[in-house]
Amino acid sequence: MGGVRALAAPFVVPGPAGVAIRDRLRVSDADAAVLREVGAFLGSLAASDLADRCRQGLEHDGLSWAVRKQKLTGGSSSRWAGSITKATHDQWALARRAQAAHMVWLRGQIAQIEARLARPLGAKADKHASLPKGYASRREWHAKSRRMQTLKDRLAGVETDWTAGRVRVVRGGRRLATIRHHLPEAGLEEGAWRARWEAARMFLAADGESGKRFGNETIRITDTGQVSIKLPPKFAYLANAAHGRYVLDAVVAFKHRGEEWLDRIGAHRAVAYRIHHDPVRARWYVTASWQRAAVPVLPLQTALAQGAVGVDMNDDHLAAWRLDIHGNPIGEPQRFFYDLLGSAAHRDAQIRHALTRLLHFARRCGVAAIAVEDLDFGDSKTREKYGRNKRFRRLISRFPTAKLIARLVSMAAEQDVAIVAVDPAYTSRWGAQHWQKPLTTPRRETTRHDAASIAVGRRAQGFPIRRRTALPPPHQSDAVGHRTAQARPGTRRREGPRPPATDRAPTVPSPSRTRKRGTSRASNTVRDARSDQVWVQDSLLLT
Repeated sequence: MGGVRALAAPFVVPGPAGVAIRDRLRVSDADAAVLREVGAFLGSLAASDLADRCRQGLEHDGLSWAVRKQKLTGGSSSRWAGSITKATHDQWALARRAQAAHMVWLRGQIAQIEARLARPLGAKADKHASLPKGYASRREWHAKSRRMQTLKDRLAGVETDWTAGRVRVVRGGRRLATIRHHLPEAGLEEGAWRARWEAARMFLAADGESGKRFGNETIRITDTGQVSIKLPPKFAYLANAAHGRYVLDAVVAFKHRGEEWLDRIGAHRAVAYRIHHDPVRARWYVTASWQRAAVPVLPLQTALAQGAVGVDMNDDHLAAWRLDIHGNPIGEPQRFFYDLLGSAAHRDAQIRHALTRLLHFARRCGVAAIAVEDLDFGDSKTREKYGRNKRFRRLISRFPTAKLIARLVSMAAEQDVAIVAVDPAYTSRWGAQHWQKPLTTPRRETTRHDAASIAVGRRAQGFPIRRRTALPPPHQSDAVGHRTAQARPGTRRREGPRPPATDRAPTVPSPSRTRKRGTSRASNTVRDARSDQVWVQDSLLLT
């Protein structure tokens, strides 16, 4: 057990802190022209504000924020300026966190390459000593040494930017900006790319205000679905309503969480809105979002009071099994399949459908907790750890662990189901070792993933993964029930019959001592207690 790493304790995942819903805006041509013009103007203000914020770097403070907001207020309004500066601050903070994560990734890559370069060519990995395998050839060793120097130079540049507080952000996305120079490879024309670029750089977002009418004064959506925006002074001539507002012809009807949204705007509580354009589909959308009150995290023992459903996440399905309060599997294993091939919208729909069926199964079982693995493949998507195993690296790269858990937590909060995260170490190996064979019957084939779901659930409940020893039958023991307790890790053959109380080997007759075939010590042989001589009885006369 010296090579087994320390396991993290299970914990209840906190619920979502906010809600976001979206609906389509079926705008007219006149409405679309107004939205494009206003969005492009506010987007130019947001671009200039982001440049000012990046130039300030670490010297930014509350006073400089007020100066930036005052600068934008003259061209738009105080509320538009507040939304723009807040979005700029969030974008700079996100770039800063991404910069820190990139430094951690670079250091990890350099450490892995240095460890493999120090090993002899063709050396095998030693898991007990935590030694990686060596490179296969001298050519590969030389290529990796050059890559290590490249990564070190890159790390030095990132560390310099981090110290100076310099971030590199592209409004509209760096990927879309790079595609501009490779339009034939991307299969786009310049006009199509320009439409995407302008749509990505538009700014039509407004933060909510509690106490204001319908929760937002800049972009207002009434309880009847009427949408209106507050125009900047430059576009006051476009107003078709009082107080410099423009009312769209489109009507919004939020289908998902519509009642919750109506209750919120009816109480004039803050709701943030964002209007955005999808040039690929030629559609306009509006997204409403708001914060949720912080809900106290349910204690772990309370969440597991009625048992749990252990879930093993895989590339193509979720394997689930219900466990009682003692960690014993109940019923049959469940498998919820999904397909991760295709577009992002298709993959998202597949995941949502699988999670919906999982939550319905948990509600039918009457449990209030679902145990999942706290997976993170951030350090496993490189060639340095898994070599040339492209198939496995492609598998874990497309496996949406973070999105799956985040979506599960959000959906489970509406069903009053707690999500318990456990350490994923050794769940598949130990589950298959202790549970796969005992639960396999002629009518049920238990897979390795089904056994892993039991291991996940038992770890969440605080039980060891290995099975409890069974009570011996009365004809094999004294029937006092001495094996009802959990077997200790050091107990020999703890999954089978318990060994004898002593370590003495059973008595074996000496090879030098011979016995006749026709004699039996039980019936015909009598041993004299005073001597070692054996007396054999003669056959009886039959006459």
